[in-house]
Amino acid sequence: MAKRTIKDLDLQGRRVFIRVDFNVPLESGVIGDDTRIRASLPTIRFVLARNPQVVVLASHLGRPKGAPRPELSLRPIADHLADLLNRPVTFAEDCIGEPARAALSRAGNGGVVLLENLRFHKEEEANDEAFAHALAALCDVYVDDAFGSAHRAHASTEGMVRVVDTAAAGLLMAREIEYLSKALEQPERPFVAVLGGAKVSGKLEVIENLLARVDSLVIGGAMAYTFLGARGVPVGKSLVEKELAGTATDLERRAKARHVTLALPVDHVVTDEIAPGARGEVLTVGDSAIGDRMGVDIGPDTVKRYAAIIRSAKTVVWNGPMGVFEIDGFAAGTNAVARAVVEVRGTTIIGGGDSIAAVTKAGVADRVSHISTGGGASLEFLGGRTLPGVAILPDA
Repeated sequence: MAKRTIKDLDLQGRRVFIRVDFNVPLESGVIGDDTRIRASLPTIRFVLARNPQVVVLASHLGRPKGAPRPELSLRPIADHLADLLNRPVTFAEDCIGEPARAALSRAGNGGVVLLENLRFHKEEEANDEAFAHALAALCDVYVDDAFGSAHRAHASTEGMVRVVDTAAAGLLMAREIEYLSKALEQPERPFVAVLGGAKVSGKLEVIENLLARVDSLVIGGAMAYTFLGARGVPVGKSLVEKELAGTATDLERRAKARHVTLALPVDHVVTDEIAPGARGEVLTVGDSAIGDRMGVDIGPDTVKRYAAIIRSAKTVVWNGPMGVFEIDGFAAGTNAVARAVVEVRGTTIIGGGDSIAAVTKAGVADRVSHISTGGGASLEFLGGRTLPGVAILPDA
């Protein structure tokens, strides 16, 4: 799925519009985590080094529902980006029209402009053609570097590509496509997928798609209890999607038929309440002593088994925590998986906020081959869906 990238273009003297993903946590003007902003820097710097006329950056932030909301303005991000780039960033009070044009003029030759929140206009999410034309009027070249928004057919991610003369993927977008495509189509084996989080329903497509591709599928988090409950195992008050019991049983059957290891917890940490300082007890899975308690983490025997499966791999994809990672007392399983993943001698891909937080907290994020900024987009990609923002880009 190789796409044309900015490395294939002549950018000198041209107005380059980069769709970035600056959808970051923002409260009272303070950015909580600038990972996504920093992820865009290589593309921005690459373009700036090619002497463009101007670089225009555009992003959404939050869900303003088509109307301006001061607390979701990108102005604080413009200030932070200026610090990261060590150069001025001109802020446009709107993403189209005279305010945007005026900002481009103020920025001057070789300047950087950040447009106001795209979603302050309802036409953005509606993929309105006139709105796409209004955005396209600001540029000669369109670059999509917002993989996190690639699963949405919006004006700035899909509509613009239809109306600009030249379009390409940014460095981050190209890297996301490269790593995720290779994992799905040409993985080094053994290929292990580690999936956690709350619900099977949220990752059913991913499980279905990966089942035909992986050698081992390691399941943790609350979603494991839907599988265990389908086996008739006592699960107490653990989260179980009872309506998916038949699906879980069928997935186990199909995994066995394909000789795919579908690993489920053999022991777990259970508790009466999910709260800081709450007491946990390790029980063997199936022990009726769970009573009306709930499972909140994988146990030490499961950690050993999962770590062994992961360390044997040449390709690992990990999305989702093994337990209630937010509470330190129930984070041991997730932390152990993080340590196992970075010990893999091969390709390691991590997506999902908690998984990323685990390797970051452990100080080993730099030892992961690729950290996906995609969130929902990476899950849909792994689930085999076509992402509109990727499909529309010209092939290499």
